[in-house]
Amino acid sequence: MALLRITRRSPLSAAEAWRRMTDWERHAGPVPFTAIRVTSASPRGLGAGFTARTAVGPVGFDDPMEVTRWQAPQPGRPGLCRLEKRGAVVTGWAEIEVRPQPDGSVVQWREDVRVTALPRLFDGPTAWCGRLLFGRVMRRLLDGAR
Repeated sequence: MALLRITRRSPLSAAEAWRRMTDWERHAGPVPFTAIRVTSASPRGLGAGFTARTAVGPVGFDDPMEVTRWQAPQPGRPGLCRLEKRGAVVTGWAEIEVRPQPDGSVVQWREDVRVTALPRLFDGPTAWCGRLLFGRVMRRLLDGAR
């Protein structure tokens, strides 16, 4: 598995950073060739599900995910969301943590991801690519860009 960790400071309140980071459909904006579809009755909270479809024309794959932990940030307490990846191509988990700070918030993205078709030899490059991609996602979501 390729483990990655990205941390960003933000002037946004923890509540606003949480709202932006858990708006699943907006995650597709900075990810090339990807669309996200919510597959559950509610797009947020424990049990919410969504699928990221990455494709170029008819060739692509689905990355279905389910929220298995949902703890919104409260004064003096961080928020934590855990996603389990349930796909045939991409497996693992991701966590988004939002910590309140006096001057905004600190957001951390942790992910342990495995692309099933790739040998473990590619875990390092996979983590490197993941840090670039998800760093971009975090920056765009926290800056408010679409």
